[in-house]
Amino acid sequence: MLRAISAAGVDVAFTSIFVAFADAWAYAPRSIAVGLFLLLGVNALVSWRLFRPIEEYLGGRRPFEDAERRITQLPVLTASRVALLALAMVGFRVTAPYLWPNETVPALPSQTLADTVALLLMLPLFYFTYIYFVISDYLGDLCGFIFERTGRNLSLFFGRYRLKLGIALLVISLAPMTGVVIDLLSYDGVKLQYEIATDVAIALMGVAVSVYFIWRSLLRPIRILSRAMSTVASGDMSVRVPVTSNDEVGELTGQFNTMVEGLREREQIRETFGRYVDESVASTILQRGGNGVLAGETREATILFTDVSGFTTIAEKIPPDQLFGALNEYLETVLAPIRAHGGVVNTFIGDGLFASFNMPLACPGHASAGIRAAIDIQRAVAGRSFGEARVPFVTRIGISTGAVIGGSIGAGQRLSFTLLGDTVNLAARLEKLNKDHGTSILVAETTRAGCGTEFVFKPLGSTAVRGRSGSVAIFTVDTL
Repeated sequence: MLRAISAAGVDVAFTSIFVAFADAWAYAPRSIAVGLFLLLGVNALVSWRLFRPIEEYLGGRRPFEDAERRITQLPVLTASRVALLALAMVGFRVTAPYLWPNETVPALPSQTLADTVALLLMLPLFYFTYIYFVISDYLGDLCGFIFERTGRNLSLFFGRYRLKLGIALLVISLAPMTGVVIDLLSYDGVKLQYEIATDVAIALMGVAVSVYFIWRSLLRPIRILSRAMSTVASGDMSVRVPVTSNDEVGELTGQFNTMVEGLREREQIRETFGRYVDESVASTILQRGGNGVLAGETREATILFTDVSGFTTIAEKIPPDQLFGALNEYLETVLAPIRAHGGVVNTFIGDGLFASFNMPLACPGHASAGIRAAIDIQRAVAGRSFGEARVPFVTRIGISTGAVIGGSIGAGQRLSFTLLGDTVNLAARLEKLNKDHGTSILVAETTRAGCGTEFVFKPLGSTAVRGRSGSVAIFTVDTL
């Protein structure tokens, strides 16, 4: 209400400037009185009635949906009422000396018809613009207040940013120039000088007051949105900003909040998905979009299988909760070297896991990367006990290199990313053959060939592998 009735204070200042230049102080009491009656008294009553639905909402007596339209339209409704009151006020001031003459008061200098019409048009237009932007600035505070306490934002947008900007430029620039041009065409001599001086003085004051609120109401929502964008760009997805304007910028802010909410949900899906599927696989699926399905593709890759020797016997001796605690700690230890060397853990298989290098993520030198990961795994678990029960786990590893088919497999809404092919089967068989050869790492001939001279391999001859018609040359690697 204080923002709305501030028009009365501006009018007192304008009237003082006019009577000072016209030397018509005798008319000041009547002019100021009618201004205070309309722009202070009547305006206060009108503003209270306009704000009443919002007050009821803030008091908990009305739902937000019922008050939202009034909140959105508050600037234009308040400004239009003030403009009508200003028109009545200017009309009274222009006609009063002729309708209710006072012989004891000196006559006012006569005005031309063009000057009178300009006054009837421009002053109400100024008050409309001034109050519109004053209440628009207040709307930003009100919306921020509501957002902080209830989290509610505007979803109705009746204002138009271009129209706001156009009216602001019109009043600030064209209106004062129009007044001066009309003076130049209507008067001459001393009368011209004081008319121009009056218009310039009033224009300077009006522009100074209006520009402050125009700048705040037009630029503040953009600054808020810009800061929020910078926050999101830095990686903070928790930001949500209040909608503080009723135009396209406010609508854009609402869409920004929706976008950030979508990004936040996407990040939560990625984090949750990454707990059950390797983060790199999840990232690949999300980046490719579509229906979340990775089409089958064939690529040369290195496959690594791990397993714990004698796990069944260990499981019989340890309570389940302690067993799972020890196994999770062990698998976390095994997982680290695989990721460090560019591998992807496709799935956990009981006490073991199945990892790949160069599928689905590119991994240059994948054969060597697989060997380095295997050596680091053995070094990490050697001589170490895991969990509350302090269980030692002996790890067996099988590695094979060759063509691998990778993609999504499943039915309906249940899908899993998996790798298929003879290379995968061979790595699994080699892991189990460690038990027969008393080794901890067994490597296929294709993997050994892919490493060149980087490692020292010990040939263990050829052996029959279940699922293959011929024998397979196998090697172990010197972990030292």
